[in-house]
Amino acid sequence: MAKIGFLTRWNATCGVSVHAELLAAELMRKGHEVKVFAPSVFTADRYCPTHHVIGDDEAFVFRCYDEKPLKEAEGGSIDARRILEEDMDFLIVESYPTLPQREVERVCRRLRERGVKVVAVIHEGRSDELQYEDLRTFDRIVCFDRRYLRLLSEYDDIVEIIPYPCHPVRASRRRFAEDKLRFFSYGVQPVWQYNDYVHALRNLNCEFEYVVVRSDGLIPFKDRFLIQKRMRLSTEELYAFLHNSDIHLLPKGAPSRKNAVVVSSTLFLCLGSLVPTVVPNTKHFESLPTIEGVKPAVIYENLEDLKMKIERLIEDESFRESVRRAALRYVEENSVEKIADKFIKLLENI
Repeated sequence: MAKIGFLTRWNATCGVSVHAELLAAELMRKGHEVKVFAPSVFTADRYCPTHHVIGDDEAFVFRCYDEKPLKEAEGGSIDARRILEEDMDFLIVESYPTLPQREVERVCRRLRERGVKVVAVIHEGRSDELQYEDLRTFDRIVCFDRRYLRLLSEYDDIVEIIPYPCHPVRASRRRFAEDKLRFFSYGVQPVWQYNDYVHALRNLNCEFEYVVVRSDGLIPFKDRFLIQKRMRLSTEELYAFLHNSDIHLLPKGAPSRKNAVVVSSTLFLCLGSLVPTVVPNTKHFESLPTIEGVKPAVIYENLEDLKMKIERLIEDESFRESVRRAALRYVEENSVEKIADKFIKLLENI
């Protein structure tokens, strides 16, 4: 069994952390030893407004680096000794824009001199966010889909596409609207990203409730159907809410970084519940495949289209089931178990 290090955000409400946590947990389940090198909570919160630590760190987690301001090449710092003193076969760097990238390069060069193989997972969505001097500091580079290849065209020979992993299937046993029709949203998205959902639901001619769980304050609506809770959810708590819901409304606006390539970790975390998910047509979802005529999530174009698709999910059981089947297929094909196997194969072949 291998000794694998992760340099990454951890126990946090962001896609970098979710990716690392899903992958690391599966690698440990398969018998590998994992160590995690994470950022100081202060600098992670400072440079990422959606970053919040949501749990106590495990014994294998060491917070040993500071993040840097966005788009600055230099900045931040790493306690290199804390990383270099660990016995590792491989280091997986979850790369993102406020990681102290130049410092990471220096540490990785020293690790490679010792025979440690180093892999970078690219979360950056634009070339100007890749502030490394040379990505060949890494033995291999992993990206999530073909859209990222245009950022990495100089490194074709060391790039591998490995999709973002999905949380394992943990299907809801709830019968549709068995007590009351219930919609659900959660997260730390800006308030305006809920506007479409609230306005669309106001047109429904049936009894229902819309449960919104946020950690950063309530949304400014007073509709009678709206039930708001201020909580920061663990994955277990999230799935409890999903299993008590009929339709998941995922708020996600266009990325603030123009022309950025992005994915939605929230979708991949939630799809395993098989609760039908509705999402806006943003770049986060443009790589979702069509499976037997439908996509794993219901994508809407505008408010009128949203109203129509919500009504169809409510009234058309066959459509609802086709969305569930597509979600199941997608999660099975991109399960964290299969993704972990791809990483293991990649590491072994370096």
